[in-house]
Amino acid sequence: MASSTPSKSHWRFSTVPGFFYQSEPSTNASTFDYASSNFGLIPRSYPTDTTTTPETKTKSPWERFAHHIRSLNDTSDENTCYKVLFLGRHGEGYHNVAEREYGTVEWDKHYSLLPTYTDARLTETGRSQARTAHSTWATQLKKGIPVPESFYVSPLNRCLETAYITFSGLGVQGTEPFRPVVKELLRETIGQHTCDGRSSKSAIMAEYPFYRIEAGFTETDEMYDPVLRESNSARDKRFRDLMQDIFTNDEVVFLSLTAHSGAITSLLNVLGHRRFELETGGVIPVLVRGERVEGELPVMEVEMWFGVPN
Repeated sequence: MASSTPSKSHWRFSTVPGFFYQSEPSTNASTFDYASSNFGLIPRSYPTDTTTTPETKTKSPWERFAHHIRSLNDTSDENTCYKVLFLGRHGEGYHNVAEREYGTVEWDKHYSLLPTYTDARLTETGRSQARTAHSTWATQLKKGIPVPESFYVSPLNRCLETAYITFSGLGVQGTEPFRPVVKELLRETIGQHTCDGRSSKSAIMAEYPFYRIEAGFTETDEMYDPVLRESNSARDKRFRDLMQDIFTNDEVVFLSLTAHSGAITSLLNVLGHRRFELETGGVIPVLVRGERVEGELPVMEVEMWFGVPN
């Protein structure tokens, strides 16, 4: 068993319900369409509607929502903050096609280990799904959706490209040019599957010269192990650490994170959100309440990584 590194204080997270359909138990994840439902924003009134301007009645639902979230932060104590995370899954990759074709059992046992799928790239369908996300953002921007103030992206190519297609050319701050921060910990389940091994730092910088690489990002992929694969609980711990980092070092309220199925599963788990499986190219927003708690980060026991299946 492994445990987390303790710290003197830490963030405790919870998802605030009642704002997005995806957080409601009655919403069916398998049929929900984020693109046709304003990213899932629930039409409602807010206690802060009366504290805006005389033109409140003309404000869009997104504008009233953004005002309410900023008001929550303005009136919270110094140890409490609220952030809205727009979690986007990459579009379809060649590895997704292969798993469908060969079946999950054979994929895990054999095909996922082949160098053919190393740092798998998007298919044309995957690029189309990213263009759908771009169009959805463009539509919602006209409706007053708050622009993400920080953009984070996994170092795997399918996410690097999905984020580029999604946000480049939107004409809002942070997208002209699009300069997200590449975060090592935002990647998919680590190990064994060659699709989950990243390219070198130099290759990423050459293909995406405007992207910002976080400090400490190594030239080669030192996290990938061809024999051992990260357990779900180990992945949860990794994303708990990532959220500790972001809430400690990034003071903005609205953030975009472009990641993976397993990554988003762990993020939702860490944030106290219900399980909600995204289709390739899908997006889910989450309103998170963070509370800074004195004392060490609770020990998190995780299962050991496991080896290549026989």
